Amino acid sequence: MGLFDSYEDMRRGVMGSIPKHIAGVRCDVKNCVYHDGDNYCTAERIAVGTTFAQNSTETVCATFKPRASL
Repeated sequence: MGLFDSYEDMRRGVMGSIPKHIAGVRCDVKNCVYHDGDNYCTAERIAVGTTFAQNSTETVCATFKPRASL
């Protein structure tokens, strides 16, 4: 990678391809396999629960999968 290569080109070189993120969905959970490193989710779809949440602290991302430890 040269000095003037774009960020996307660097990610392609490291990751093989740029994962698509879900438009409008931000994620701060850096230890999830779907976290793209830029606070976006790359899962094909997400599931959020619980069924009877009264506020955001009572919700969870059911799609979360922990990233393997290095």
